Amino acid sequence: MKKARVGNSSTAGLMVATGAISIQFGAAFATHLFHSVGPAGATALRIVFAALALLAFNWRKGFQLSKLRARGNDVVVAIAFGVVLGTMNLTFYEAISRIPLGVAVTVEFVGPLTVTIVGSRRASDLIWAIFAGLGVFLLAGGGLFDHLQHLDIIGVIYALAAGMCWIGYILLNSSSGKRFGGTSGLTIAMVAASIAILPFGFIDAGFNLLRPGILATGLIVALLSSAIPYSLEMYALKRVTPRAFGILLSLDPVFAALAGFFILHQHLDVYEVLALILVMTANAGSAWFDSRRASAVVA
Repeated sequence: MKKARVGNSSTAGLMVATGAISIQFGAAFATHLFHSVGPAGATALRIVFAALALLAFNWRKGFQLSKLRARGNDVVVAIAFGVVLGTMNLTFYEAISRIPLGVAVTVEFVGPLTVTIVGSRRASDLIWAIFAGLGVFLLAGGGLFDHLQHLDIIGVIYALAAGMCWIGYILLNSSSGKRFGGTSGLTIAMVAASIAILPFGFIDAGFNLLRPGILATGLIVALLSSAIPYSLEMYALKRVTPRAFGILLSLDPVFAALAGFFILHQHLDVYEVLALILVMTANAGSAWFDSRRASAVVA
C-alpha cells in the first residue's frame, strides 16, 4: 500500500508545455512548407519524417515488427490512433489555409473541451474547463466575430473535423500509451498515419515533396511539431486522466500568443492578456486539485 505520486499532474503539465513550445518553433518552419507543397503536402512530410525518426529511435532499443503479431488488439488500437492523428493534422492544416488561425484554434478546441466536460464528475472540473474554453475563445482576438460574415464554411467544417479528431486523439493516445511501453505505440501510430496521409500529399504537391530543400524543412517540422510533442503528450497521458489532459492542451494557444509577443513583437490587447490569465488559472487549478486528490489516494 503506498500513496500515488503527487507530482504526476505537475510533471504532465511540464511535458505538455514543453511540447507546446516545440510546436510553435515547428510552426515557424512549417509556414515555408505550407506555401510550397500545400496543406496535405506539409502534413505528409511532417508525419512521414516523424515516423522515420521514431522508427530509428525505437529500433535501437529492440523494437521489432515481428514481436507485434501476438498483440493484435494492441496494434489495432495503435493503428486507429495513427489514422485519427493523421486526419487531425490534415484537417487542421486544411482549415488554416481557409480561415484565420485564431478562429481555427477556437473552433478546434471544441474537441478537448468536450472530453473535459464529458469526463467531469466534479463541479471544479467544469469550472476549469469553462475557464480554459473562455480563455482560448478570447485568444482568437475577436476573430470569430470579426470574420463571421466572411468565413469560408469549408474551412470551419475542417476545423470542426479537426476538433472531433482531437477527441479520438486524446482517448486513443491514452489507451495506446497504456498498452505499449515507451514510444512504441506512437511509432506504430505514426507509420499508420504516414500510410494514410502520404497519398494525399502527393495528390496536393506531386514530386515537389522530394525536393532537397523541402525535405530538409520537412524533417525539422516533423521533429518539432510531431515527434517531440506527441512523445511528450503520450508520457503525459500516462500520468493524468484524459479530462485533465484536455485542460492542459489549452496551453497550446497560450504559447502561440506568447511566442507572437516575445518573438514576433505582436501586441497583446487586454482581452488576450485576460485570456492568458484564464487559461493559466485553469491549468494551475486543475493540476493543484488533481495533486490533492492523488495525495489522498492509497494504492
